[in-house]
Amino acid sequence: MPRRTIDITVPDLTGKLAVVTGASDGMGLGMAEWLAAAGAEVLLPVRNPAKGKKAVEKIRRNHPGARVSTRGLDLSSLASVAALGDTLREEGRPIHILINNAGVMRPPNHQTTVDGFELQFGTNYLGHFALVCRLLPLLRAGRARVTSQISVAARRGSINWEDINWDRSYDGMRAYSQSKIAFGLFGLELDRRSKAHGWGITSNLSHPGVAPTSLLAARPELGRDEDTPHIRRIRALSARGILLGTLESAKLPALMAATDPGSKPGALYSPSGFGRLGGPPSEQRLYPTLRSAEEAARVWQVSEELAEVSFLAA
Repeated sequence: MPRRTIDITVPDLTGKLAVVTGASDGMGLGMAEWLAAAGAEVLLPVRNPAKGKKAVEKIRRNHPGARVSTRGLDLSSLASVAALGDTLREEGRPIHILINNAGVMRPPNHQTTVDGFELQFGTNYLGHFALVCRLLPLLRAGRARVTSQISVAARRGSINWEDINWDRSYDGMRAYSQSKIAFGLFGLELDRRSKAHGWGITSNLSHPGVAPTSLLAARPELGRDEDTPHIRRIRALSARGILLGTLESAKLPALMAATDPGSKPGALYSPSGFGRLGGPPSEQRLYPTLRSAEEAARVWQVSEELAEVSFLAA
């Protein structure tokens, strides 16, 4: 049986500036292309300039006249995050949409960022936390919607407060879950603090379900020279339309969360099929791991200390 095409409507975004991390390929590139097609000017912060150039060329080839450009960003380096913040603040353009999409998953061994943080926690979460802080004046000026991409992995696990960098006993999957739980708690706390301090920003969450993205594919830079057995199974099930999503459907929850006029602040958007693994995007109940405002406030405070940033000083 052929798979039913899943689609959404993205409103006219003419005059808006959108920033999408992790958009040099795959799902993020698909998001960036949709935003550009809807009229937004799209900025792609990328770690690999060559991949970024190819992404820009693809978008312009498919959408002549699209306004799209790259800037340098390595989320595993807080200095790189600060440099991008400086660059964009100097340019002075209000940001209307920020989709925090970039991430890494389950490196084959314990690895750290240049700043000494466990790689998944530092890249998936802490780098984005610092980025939002560095861009806060521009986000406020654009009354931005900030959408942070979490994962089905956030539905279980916890923050390993006694060993947040997993130095004593590393578990790649639990460390990945921790990074996404922290990210989700942050996204919800950002919305609460924006309301409390009058920042004018709205913040919500999305997750793509399970689809054959590049997260578990060969990543030599992470020490993974070939695809994992898990990604091979995901590709097979996705191709047969069994439970899981596709690269095309996986980008839709974040696009809905970031652009739909009816999308709610402080809400989670994900596939609506069995186990939230695939299917059309819609608002879903928050995972229990994300419902504690006290835990979110603790994550926020610790993150400001670790990243050496302060939102009230931004």
